[in-house]
This record gives sequence, structure tokens and C-alpha cells, in this order.
Amino acid sequence: MVKSSKGFRSRTRGVFTKTVRERGMPPVTRFLREFAIGDQVMVRIEPSDPHGQPHPRYQGRVCTVVARSGRAYRIEFKDGGKRKELIATPVHLLPVPRPGAADA
Repeated sequence: MVKSSKGFRSRTRGVFTKTVRERGMPPVTRFLREFAIGDQVMVRIEPSDPHGQPHPRYQGRVCTVVARSGRAYRIEFKDGGKRKELIATPVHLLPVPRPGAADA
């Protein structure tokens, strides 16, 4: 038997599949999105843009923005009590609304 591939995007068929109306590149505004240090963001990988993409195992993870690194952001989260940092471009990040912020 042939050994199975263990590439960066292996076993992501369901995770990276878009619906029919979402197909293609996202709007330019998602690439230019700005986050402030301390903002809560969720990792939502955009499959059509491989640049600055975090590993698929972190899909859906809620993180805190720590710093800006070029056009990307350093984000931090706890994984089993251990702090971890990722670098991701803004197209792969979604802002998480703060509780009570929608009331204003």
C-alpha cells in the first residue's frame, strides 16, 4: 500500500468546503480588516487564500490579538493550560462581539 499524505491541508475536505453561494474569493474588505490589541477573534480559515493561514486544527478557536506582525496578527490562546501563539492574516480571523456591545 501507498503511504497516505500528511500535508498541511490533509483531511480538510469538510472544513474547507464552501457552499455554492460562498465560492470564489471573499470581498477585499476582509483582507483589509483591522483589529486592536486585546480584541477577541475567532479563527475561521478562508480556504481560497492560503497565505497566512493557520493550521486547520485551530479552526473555530477563540483567541486574543497580541500584536501586529507586518500585515498579519499574532494571536494567543490557551491549549490545555499552555499558552500558544499563532500568526494569521486578517482574512482568516473573525471578530468576536463582546457581550453587551450590541446594546449600544
